[in-house]
Amino acid sequence: MATAELPYERLPVYKTRKLYIDGGFPRTESGRYITVTDHRDEFVANICRASRKDFRDAVVAAREAQDGWSLRSAFNRGQILYRMGEMLESRRQAFVDTLVGTAGYDQDAAMAEVDAAIDRLVWYAGWTDKFAQVFGTVNPVASSHFDFSVPEPTGVVAAFCPKNAPLLGLISCMAPILVPGNAVILIVDNEAPTLALDLAEVLDTSDLPGGVVNILTGHRSELREHVGGHRDVNAILSVGASTEERTILEREGAESVTRLEFRPDRGAAGWRSDDSQSPYWITPFVEFKTTWHPVGR
Repeated sequence: MATAELPYERLPVYKTRKLYIDGGFPRTESGRYITVTDHRDEFVANICRASRKDFRDAVVAAREAQDGWSLRSAFNRGQILYRMGEMLESRRQAFVDTLVGTAGYDQDAAMAEVDAAIDRLVWYAGWTDKFAQVFGTVNPVASSHFDFSVPEPTGVVAAFCPKNAPLLGLISCMAPILVPGNAVILIVDNEAPTLALDLAEVLDTSDLPGGVVNILTGHRSELREHVGGHRDVNAILSVGASTEERTILEREGAESVTRLEFRPDRGAAGWRSDDSQSPYWITPFVEFKTTWHPVGR
């Protein structure tokens, strides 16, 4: 059988790595980029170096999307998180190859991280219609009232993702924020940032409304002051914050009483452990509303 050949010498088409904002893939407005190299110090890609303006655009998109996301039924949010796991499963080998080729993982460690990331999405998908039952309460009061406390989403959350476990760490931060109906802006500065941009393509085909998740690649040291001081951000998650970063976020966040959540970076093996997923990772990103209702006589 003759081998099929093209009548010309083909040039490869390289993927342009962009940000993920409002369900689209824009370039950074600054025109700046970061050169990504692999563990052998060989060129991988140029990625966008997000600016303050990019972050502001992401906040606008997240704010517009958050209301609709929170108004969806808890069951539907769970379906969409589960769909993320389905789509990630279908591209499992591509993510394994990136972890091996870019981050320097061995094959077994890369497969373990991708599998754990898929399982984590499915695990949190099951909590969307259950966490309110666990954390909501009927309060005993000394008057003729019914008194209920129920969790509601806090709003727009900015998350500085961990440097270790570039896929699993990111999903471990993103999923519990999405469960109650928040919108999130993920700021990625790690050893394999192209994974986050590949994940954006998974999210874009998972029935997730545009703007609910926004992904910015760049230097967290450039963005942390702008994130901390933005008055339309309701909560900030910072994983692996330095003493300097923590001080900046606490100082800037105090102006608008922004909720801050600091967590240690656990390392690749630590993020795979069972204690890196918990319904208690959801509670920093909810507000409890208490309702008093008179008892009829």
